[in-house]
Amino acid sequence: MSENCFHCGQGIEKERILFDEKTFCCNGCKSVYEILNTNNLSNFYELNKGAGIRPSDDSSGQFDYLDTPEIFEKITDFSEGNTSLVTFKIPVIHCSSCIWLLESLHTLNKHIKYSQVNFTRKTLQISFNHNDLKLSELANFLTNLGYKPVISLETAEKNVDHLDKSLLVKFAIAGFAFGNGMFLAFPEYVGGEDYWMEHYKGLFRVLMFLLACPVVFYSASDYYKSAWYGLKNKIVNIDVPIVLGIFVLFGRSIYEVATDYGPGYFDTLCGLLFFMLMGKLFQKRTYSALSYDRDYKSFYPIAVTKVDFDGKQENILLSEIKVGDRILVRNQEIIPVDAILINGEGNIDNSFITGESESISKQPGDKIFAGGKQIGSSLELEVIKDVDQSYLTQLWNKEAFKKHETGLDTLTNSISKYFTFIILGIALISGIYWAFIDLEKMFQVISAILIIACPCALALSAPFTFGHIMRILGRNKFYVKDTLTIEKIAKLDTIVFDKTGTITHRKKSNIRYEGTEIKEFDLLNIKTLLKNSNHPLSKSLYEFIEVNDDYFPVEKFEEISGKGYEAHIRGNVYKIGSARYNNQEPKNLETAVYISKNNQFLGKFIFKNEYRPKLKDLFKKLTPYKIFILSGDNSSEESQLKELIPNYQGMAFNQSPEDKLNYIKNLQDQHMKVAMLGDGLNDAGALKQSNVGIAIADDTNSFTPSSDVIMNGEKVVSLDNYLNVCKGSITIVKMTFIISFLYNIVGLSYAVTGHMHPLFAAIIMPISSITVVTFTTLSTWILGRKYFKKQA
Repeated sequence: MSENCFHCGQGIEKERILFDEKTFCCNGCKSVYEILNTNNLSNFYELNKGAGIRPSDDSSGQFDYLDTPEIFEKITDFSEGNTSLVTFKIPVIHCSSCIWLLESLHTLNKHIKYSQVNFTRKTLQISFNHNDLKLSELANFLTNLGYKPVISLETAEKNVDHLDKSLLVKFAIAGFAFGNGMFLAFPEYVGGEDYWMEHYKGLFRVLMFLLACPVVFYSASDYYKSAWYGLKNKIVNIDVPIVLGIFVLFGRSIYEVATDYGPGYFDTLCGLLFFMLMGKLFQKRTYSALSYDRDYKSFYPIAVTKVDFDGKQENILLSEIKVGDRILVRNQEIIPVDAILINGEGNIDNSFITGESESISKQPGDKIFAGGKQIGSSLELEVIKDVDQSYLTQLWNKEAFKKHETGLDTLTNSISKYFTFIILGIALISGIYWAFIDLEKMFQVISAILIIACPCALALSAPFTFGHIMRILGRNKFYVKDTLTIEKIAKLDTIVFDKTGTITHRKKSNIRYEGTEIKEFDLLNIKTLLKNSNHPLSKSLYEFIEVNDDYFPVEKFEEISGKGYEAHIRGNVYKIGSARYNNQEPKNLETAVYISKNNQFLGKFIFKNEYRPKLKDLFKKLTPYKIFILSGDNSSEESQLKELIPNYQGMAFNQSPEDKLNYIKNLQDQHMKVAMLGDGLNDAGALKQSNVGIAIADDTNSFTPSSDVIMNGEKVVSLDNYLNVCKGSITIVKMTFIISFLYNIVGLSYAVTGHMHPLFAAIIMPISSITVVTFTTLSTWILGRKYFKKQA
């Protein structure tokens, strides 16, 4: 009896190594076992028996070329300070133990900070200290664990092939075999007593067998791999009954030809796989189209402040940035593109990229990577790379910012799992029944049941529906992070609005100054300081002050969230913010920005809130929801808000960012499903704490991974439409579930009673998927047109 290696599960052929009462096939497997055992990672073997991968025997110097500076820069995604990020393609990732081990690399090597697997793309992203661990050493380390990275020009350029070319080849082979197989089987179908046909029928049957072999052993190989990996991981996936159906048809056909009982089902089998692969191609094409929509078509509404050479500022969409443009990045804003620092002192927080909150200082002439966040005074940058929307998608979807909740996707998977067992049970019972009635028909019945009952349509319903809904919402300036967010929006029962910058907006005519006259010298300095802040009041005040947009160096910029900010400009210290921040007593029922110079109070700018139009109509439509209002301002407009929102449940004023977060927590403790609408700066904590955080963006760079949705400010008054579309999408998913079940019930009833040929079952299976996709496309379009007449 042959022995298997404890680590990789492969048969022991050349050498047998005994260690720790376990047998290994080579020193490499023994070494990996020792590494895992030493670092308390022996659970690797409990997750999946024999799930390890035999380490490569290649020489250790095979990756030395990665340390060349030019190649290092091309291969890595990010490199700053001591930290680099690299994404490797690792094709051998195949099960949960692989993912578990690869995401535990930081426990095996102290120079690795974190690692994250993308199972569908078979990629591994690693953050590591490049001063203590060379890129070549990292690649060798992975290779020694049995996960050799594939590095080529294609992977270095991060190109994603949206359609697997091997699938096209398999589809073409199946089509060729199906067409010729039908031609060769034609005389058998026609029948008759023709001597010539009778004489050569054996040859035709052998030719059909030869045509079917590459289809069964190559074209269907993906189904075998999927079923095998599933069974290895103790999961009976949806490909298991398909593989059983293929084996039953192929085995029965060989038996019939070998015993001269009949022509077999070779032509049917080729047709079956031809139509199944056609369905798979259709799915991949549609998935690719949805992925392309999500990654590359101006997905984010971030407006970037473009600066002309004469100093004039203009807000443009992120997608309109070109190489050579100059942009302004303020305090707490995320840098959207790779750029060179022109003016200002950079203090870059790369925590969104690396996971660490360490700040790195930058001087004019230094390169700054996309994804870093400026902490301090505003920067003027020159763009050196085109906007890579897929990079920002990756950033926004980073695991660190996800809120883990179960949803319809989990429901779909669990239904599919039980569905497979039910189908196998039906096939077994039907097989036993027909074995006593008609043995020949038994094979046809079992094959038809196993093929017709594929729950592909069931699995497609949720992703396709939500994919279309995300696209419709995006076209209407409501940008959803992921499909799970749509499900969470549909379950909401409470909405919390931040007042400033969310239900209000600013106009020049609604600002007046009160205090000592400010000289032009000071006005220029104050406007320079205002330029550095992203707060709605500061931006309104910046537009209100009508002096030249001269740029002066800003030193020692410091901002205290919810209070104000200060800096040194041309030898003077200026403070802009609340009354208490400027050592003044606040006046009741007033929204104002106070200004001091060298600790001497100059005056204040008083704001009259301008509410967005049609708000009263919006709150009438939101009667099914509990409405709460939060504000950092005082209660000066409480009576006006109560008149505007008669159905409010609560209001709170003078709220700090921490107060807002705790307010959301208290509502959630009362089992409310809360959505928070805020401007994404002072409200960042509350947005992240809420079930659904909606960042409102008028013309600012409000990109923040704390939010689940970015919404254009002018669309706030149409919030009810977006909520209704999300609720409607859940109804559509449930309807597609019903369609999928009906297909299977009707199909199974015909298959069980022996009235369905396996080839017809193979045609019906992709048609059910096409029906679901067509239904979701039409129904989501109708839903979109109902609420958004122009952009559905």
